[in-house]
Amino acid sequence: MSSQGDGAAEEGPETASTETDATSGDIITVTIGATVPTGFEHTAAEEIKEKIGVDARISKDRGRVFFPITTDKLFQVHLLKSVDNLFVVVEEYHHYQFKESKDETLMELQELASKLPWTNALEVWKLNGTLKKKKGHRRGGNAAKSKPNCETGDVTLADTEQQELPQAVSAAEGQTGAEDTHEGETCTQDSDEAAPGAKLIKFRVTCNRAGDKHSFSSNEAARDFGGAVQEFFQWKADMTKFDIEVLLNIHNEEVVIGIALTEESLHRRNISHFGPTTLRSTLCYGMLRLCKPQASDIILDPMCGTGAIPLEGAIEFNSSYYVAGDNNDMAVNRTVNNICHIQKRRADKGSVSGLPIDTVQWDLCNLPIRTSSVDIIITDMPFGKRMGSRKKNWDLYPSCLREMARVCRPGSGKAVLLTQDKKCFSKAISRMGGLWRKQHTVWVNVGGLHAGVYLLKRTGDVFGQTPEDVYESRGTVNTQGNEKDDKQLS
Repeated sequence: MSSQGDGAAEEGPETASTETDATSGDIITVTIGATVPTGFEHTAAEEIKEKIGVDARISKDRGRVFFPITTDKLFQVHLLKSVDNLFVVVEEYHHYQFKESKDETLMELQELASKLPWTNALEVWKLNGTLKKKKGHRRGGNAAKSKPNCETGDVTLADTEQQELPQAVSAAEGQTGAEDTHEGETCTQDSDEAAPGAKLIKFRVTCNRAGDKHSFSSNEAARDFGGAVQEFFQWKADMTKFDIEVLLNIHNEEVVIGIALTEESLHRRNISHFGPTTLRSTLCYGMLRLCKPQASDIILDPMCGTGAIPLEGAIEFNSSYYVAGDNNDMAVNRTVNNICHIQKRRADKGSVSGLPIDTVQWDLCNLPIRTSSVDIIITDMPFGKRMGSRKKNWDLYPSCLREMARVCRPGSGKAVLLTQDKKCFSKAISRMGGLWRKQHTVWVNVGGLHAGVYLLKRTGDVFGQTPEDVYESRGTVNTQGNEKDDKQLS
């Protein structure tokens, strides 16, 4: 792609659209961008290949993938479970040469707005609107957290007089309200309020910027680029009740301009009762794919919190059976409420409401489960920040790993464990050397924290006959009583 902001970008194999006329009703090919949980880009690419049949390209900016799709298959992008947000690419520049002066750079961004190939992207945006059910107003200010060295800016210009635009597709405006965004999440609103006939289109521009060599801020880029988009399309700027969200993603010298296709991040899809440490559904899906559930597998989440992991599994990998438990009664109640919410939603749609999941309140280090009866253990362990403490983790981690080894099938059992307390976890695994083997680690960003998803394999050693069983005395397990009060996983 071109490295200049003159708008006349060279269209390479990764350009946003083909030369087919989008307004003719013909099938066109566009590039779709997706934000995914950081660290699970390859998992998302595998799912895209599996469900859509195309190869995805992983961006240099972690947490984003791109793939081509034809408009007749656009509905398939909404079947993806590993992506947070979707957008159609207007144009992308892999080596954009920013000017050294801030004023020159911002002026160049203003000039870029009128030279971009908007037509196909706007047609896809309109088509996408017909594929989704109308929802209520977008929740204002629902900003997500941002990556380190990342900024997000929404800029709002003064409202111009309302004009009825017969054919207009929404435009962007500059509204300044800095929003930190982590993994590209931004607040969403719905393209509704469609009055019959022509209506005024409202828009906003969201800028996500990463890199320390830029002379401008996200807010300044969104403000100036949004103002130019507004002038070009004559759209009305509205930061919360917008129809179109124009995205300006800048990562070092890579620039991608797009139009959002999702109104609300897809990671909220299963949870209605949130707790203090609720995992994103998209991250849960990535963890589940990592352990490759098979038909009839018994899958255990001994620290289920709000039940995000077993719920995602029961919906997406429903040939396995899930047991969710926690030692905190509030966490167990949240899980039950979330299960009931999903069952009611499915019943309202006329689908089979039953889910292969059960919920129990238990003592994590003394599980009421038979030895060697579980195929997969998958859970979000306490980081020692919002839940529990780092000090107590030094006792809790070895005790729970030992109990997990007891219930897991020797030789074939697996565990997928998420934690940010890497030092404590590594030490606990080294003390469990005869029971667990670490196979793979995926480094992820969880709420701004650098955490690891560890894939462990249960060794063939019979529980009760390894040196670890002697080293980890039964007395250690009983120290868990104190953790029980602090360990409110949700």
